[in-house]
Amino acid sequence: MSAWEILLDEAPRFFTYWNILFLTTAAGNTLALSVVGCAAGYLAGFVLATLRLERVNPVAPLRWLCTLLVEILRRIPFLILLLTTFFAFQLSGAKVALFTVAATAVALRMSALAAENIRAGYESIHRTQWEAALVMNLAPLTTLRRVVLPQAWRVILPPSTVHTLSMIKETSLAVQIGFLELTSAARALNQRGFSALLCYGTVLILYFVISWSVGRFGRWLESRLAVRITTPPAARSRPAASAAG
Repeated sequence: MSAWEILLDEAPRFFTYWNILFLTTAAGNTLALSVVGCAAGYLAGFVLATLRLERVNPVAPLRWLCTLLVEILRRIPFLILLLTTFFAFQLSGAKVALFTVAATAVALRMSALAAENIRAGYESIHRTQWEAALVMNLAPLTTLRRVVLPQAWRVILPPSTVHTLSMIKETSLAVQIGFLELTSAARALNQRGFSALLCYGTVLILYFVISWSVGRFGRWLESRLAVRITTPPAARSRPAASAAG
């Protein structure tokens, strides 16, 4: 039998209610792992990037420690980071779910990537912006929140979307610690006797749908940000005012 004949023969047995539910659960786990891990990583990345600013953190050893941490996490392969996190939890004796282990590894990697993105965004703002805020007696964190970040988003957001998409694909390595996600679901179905092309081809489509949706959302955020940057505040408020009138 040809490959297409095998696929057509297996498809009715493959796309049953329980198999679809199994794949849907795995896709949900992949999405949840990506969202939780990336969100936690970006929060940590903001802290790391901010602590590396001399204007905010005058303690040089702490700035060096943050830089060293970012450089280490950026250069360790994600599989090694995942397994190290897994065995670290085991050695600590902590009873945690595999989701927590995998999300921690994703957050660690994303924190380093986010820290570099945010640092680049901070450095894209000319130092005169900081100096003007200092003249106005604004605190460093207030300057960061009200002056620097609103302008730095246009630099931070595009690579952030790319790194998020990359981490969605990296979550497939969580199969190595036994976490149920799309790749492990494909492996399990393949071990039940279904062809590898059907199992992994279905998972490929699911990965594409998730990645495409996240990419579209990132482009929507970029377009919204571009409108907010290029449109004066008075022009943005005019439609609301005319509607109220």
